[in-house]
Amino acid sequence: MKTKAWKFLLLAALLALPTGCNHGAQGTKAGRRNRDLKAEQKAASQPNETYGPATKVGVLEDRAVDESSGIVASRTTPGMYWTHNDSGDGPFIYAFDGQGHNRGVWRVTGAVADDWEDIAAGPGPTVGTNYLYIGDIGDNGANRSQIIVYRIPEPTITDGVGSKKKSNAQSTAAAEVIRLRYPDGKHDSEALIVHPVTGKIYLVTKIQFGNSGVYEGDPAAASAGVTMLTRVGELSVPTIFGGMLTGGSISPDGLRVALCDYVQGYELVLPTSNPAFNLIWKEPLRPIPLGQREQGEAIGYRLDGKGLIATSEGRPAPLIQVERR
Repeated sequence: MKTKAWKFLLLAALLALPTGCNHGAQGTKAGRRNRDLKAEQKAASQPNETYGPATKVGVLEDRAVDESSGIVASRTTPGMYWTHNDSGDGPFIYAFDGQGHNRGVWRVTGAVADDWEDIAAGPGPTVGTNYLYIGDIGDNGANRSQIIVYRIPEPTITDGVGSKKKSNAQSTAAAEVIRLRYPDGKHDSEALIVHPVTGKIYLVTKIQFGNSGVYEGDPAAASAGVTMLTRVGELSVPTIFGGMLTGGSISPDGLRVALCDYVQGYELVLPTSNPAFNLIWKEPLRPIPLGQREQGEAIGYRLDGKGLIATSEGRPAPLIQVERR
């Protein structure tokens, strides 16, 4: 479920205002928060050593997409992408090309859109078939006893096939419902990651103050009912939005993980080519600039792994790209 980023920006600004009294500890703390916010905003507009500057390559043409909350590169149709809206929309996924042009709308058969927050691609039960994973994982109120990830065979995006209007959307194959539960209480998550080889599901929780937990689940156990997740890592985001991670993706080679918050992106990189994957959660978060976004909640690797694509909530949603140097 969306939570407007401007509220947190406003809070930071108010905390930075002088009060006319007690300029000691409170003033120092407020000033530090203000400096942190300015530093994050500056970092969001500056290239880093690994990625070049953020470039706006288009906008999402389909005006039905007004709260783009996840993005993933198509595996069945190279050069195409998928996104979906945050809460408030039906169970629809939207296809678009590298410039944001509308390439069709599909209704996910058998799915309900409670609080869709992210989308990923990965292997599934049939070898050689590409699957999409859609995370109904938002829980701002901490009132869900279980969360859901829908898995469907990825539709093929073909010119002349499928409707470009939500009112006449094509239907996907029936969705498999993967029910998940945290082992340590209820959490809000907006980042869904699926390993390209093992198919393991990873959820990164969204924490306003403190650290984000990383949880692993095995979709192969889905037929057993509710799958208990395992906590496998913890991340600390060194910004004023610490822990408020809103999107995630894994590179096609399985060696890098990208995450984003409202302002910028981050990347974790495995130290060698063949360690256990979960060692990646111990690596430092490397900031990645993603340019100007109204409320960034979606980040994904290009299919070639040489760049990242990001969108933002709002209409029209900008399509932003950063490329590896």
